[in-house]
Amino acid sequence: MERQAPAPHLRYERLISRAGELQRVATAVAHPCDDVSLSSVVEAWRRGLIAPILVGPERRIRDVAAHASLDICGLQVIDAAHSHDAAAKAVALIREAKAEALMKGSLHTDELMAAVVARDGGIRTARRISHCFVMDVPGHGDPLIITDAAVNIAPTLDEKVDIVQNAIDLARAMSFPEVRVAILSAMETVNPKVPSTVEAAALCKMADRGQITGGLLDGPLALDNAISPEAATIKRIVSPVAGHANVLVVPDLEAGNMLAKSLSFLASADAAGIVLGAKVPIMLTSRADSLLTRLASCAVASLLAEARRKNAAAAIR
Repeated sequence: MERQAPAPHLRYERLISRAGELQRVATAVAHPCDDVSLSSVVEAWRRGLIAPILVGPERRIRDVAAHASLDICGLQVIDAAHSHDAAAKAVALIREAKAEALMKGSLHTDELMAAVVARDGGIRTARRISHCFVMDVPGHGDPLIITDAAVNIAPTLDEKVDIVQNAIDLARAMSFPEVRVAILSAMETVNPKVPSTVEAAALCKMADRGQITGGLLDGPLALDNAISPEAATIKRIVSPVAGHANVLVVPDLEAGNMLAKSLSFLASADAAGIVLGAKVPIMLTSRADSLLTRLASCAVASLLAEARRKNAAAAIR
């Protein structure tokens, strides 16, 4: 009997359904001043994913809501003069513990992230901030986490330690049965002339010594033998990760961006984005994202917030 491929976007639907059963995440939404961003917020609220606090020019937000026939009567609105002010006030809500997550509205990513990483008033931690795409690839059995394709341009080995750990923490919050991390390069052998292969080997040894925890690492691995069991067998690579990776760590932003966009435009994949390493999860949605993708980003943030609550409760005990 021929095996049927998973239905497109079934993973996202399951993710959203699961998150909808959890406590709503109080979310500071920075500058939701267009139809796309505001309608996504209202739908995420309607589906029980977030409890949004809208931060931006109040009159403009209400005009957008009226124009798009969106009911925001039950939502808190904090007035802000402009997008920069909205970003600063949204981040302030996080510092004041009035919100557990941050969401980008219709402002530029740089504006929001500048407020996040500001020396005075930002919400950085000791961990390096990094970005993960949670990819829903039609025909592929497991969701794929790709990092970092949006924040760190050419990360150092030290920075990659945090990038890997952030991704593992995300996968665990999403209840991956096993977190299998492939450190990608153009080849699967260590070659001193290709720095990414040396760094991949170093990251794997660091995991062996407990400097990275919570996942299984292997690398360097080329993309084919990271996700294809057949390719791994042909190359005679024997490991629990090779051919079965569910976290892909790319050498640099250019490689990650091209990989994620190739999956999106050539394989009809959706890419829910989340920023990790700050005090709270940050939803960086794009204007080109579908509503389902935006809701999936909210669901991922919800699962991360729930994991943080549980960790905090365990620490108190």
